Amino acid sequence: MVSAVRVCADTGVCVGSGQCALRVPEVFDQREEDGVVVVLDEHPPPSLREAVHQAVLGCPSGALRLEDAD
Repeated sequence: MVSAVRVCADTGVCVGSGQCALRVPEVFDQREEDGVVVVLDEHPPPSLREAVHQAVLGCPSGALRLEDAD
């Protein structure tokens, strides 16, 4: 069984590159005024977990992380 995860973003660290929103637009977006990440779905479905994991790893500023939601 896949454990539940929670997506967290540190908006103070985000540089607005948009890589996360490009990779997983179902989970990430950007604020129009400054491009900072917005988490649309803190608890993504299992079908998106690998893509979200890759987005977290690919974040150039390290603003994204996954936490165990259990």
